[in-house]
Amino acid sequence: MKKKCIIQHLEQRLYPWCLIEYEHISMIVGKKQTLFTNVPKKEQAKLKKFGDVSDESVLDMEIKNACLLDPQAAETLTPEEAQTFDAFIFGGILGDAPVRGRTKKLLTSKMKNVMVRNLGKEQMSTDNAVLTTWLIIGGKKLEEIPFQDTIEVTVKKGRMEEAFVLPFRYVLVKGKPFMSQKLKKYIQQKESL
Repeated sequence: MKKKCIIQHLEQRLYPWCLIEYEHISMIVGKKQTLFTNVPKKEQAKLKKFGDVSDESVLDMEIKNACLLDPQAAETLTPEEAQTFDAFIFGGILGDAPVRGRTKKLLTSKMKNVMVRNLGKEQMSTDNAVLTTWLIIGGKKLEEIPFQDTIEVTVKKGRMEEAFVLPFRYVLVKGKPFMSQKLKKYIQQKESL
């Protein structure tokens, strides 16, 4: 059985950044395994090509045998344990520096019917958290996955170049941080204005 990836959208609206990450997640796990929850009806059409979409919150759904990923959870997800879950729940949250613990506040504290695990204590983008989880499902231990903390995206401002810093943890794939090229272009366009 393929594992279900559930993204509980927790931002006030579907920002372009979220949309790009959600598309990337669908590419990682597959459209049929992806469910976006808590998405306002007026925003749902934007996500339908990336997975199933619901305005219902995971807090109101009966989800059996699920694991909620929260950086503040006491225990780390292991490959052996990952095999036992049918679904993995992620908070669709744009990162904060410093971390505000919104996954714990908005999901973990309210969901009593799921196991809660971490992927280390560092904050990751949602697509990197999903990739990390899928690598663990595939048998890798967290300590076997290469990461880079904090990456920079070069942005041109006139004749100058500046670094846009993303203070999050990224999986290294073939030595490079795992980041959607669409997101990189979006940052470069937005920040060059």
